[in-house]
Amino acid sequence: MQTDQLSLTFSALADPTRRAILQRLSEGEASVGELAAPFDISMPAISRHLKVLERAGLVARTQNAQWRPVQLNATPLVEVANWVELYRRHWQGAFDRMDAYLAEIQKGDPDVEH
Repeated sequence: MQTDQLSLTFSALADPTRRAILQRLSEGEASVGELAAPFDISMPAISRHLKVLERAGLVARTQNAQWRPVQLNATPLVEVANWVELYRRHWQGAFDRMDAYLAEIQKGDPDVEH
């Protein structure tokens, strides 16, 4: 079954450990051991989290001599940001209408129903 990129990204972001890993990687590449250090979970569990992030295209592993650092790839987050932006505009419009309504109430406009 093929899953679209947005679903893969949201699925990967659904877990707080994976979000924390991405946060750490936003500061620069890291080894798997460095990524695992702040968590009280096994190395195989960290590896499973990294596989989910890799499948979503959010991280990449590179080869640097004997070291295989993990790097952030934020490109899939652009699609998430675009999707969220649609709803931000919707809510912003609703808040703007509510602000206008409240301003009319505060003025004591008799045409505004309470």
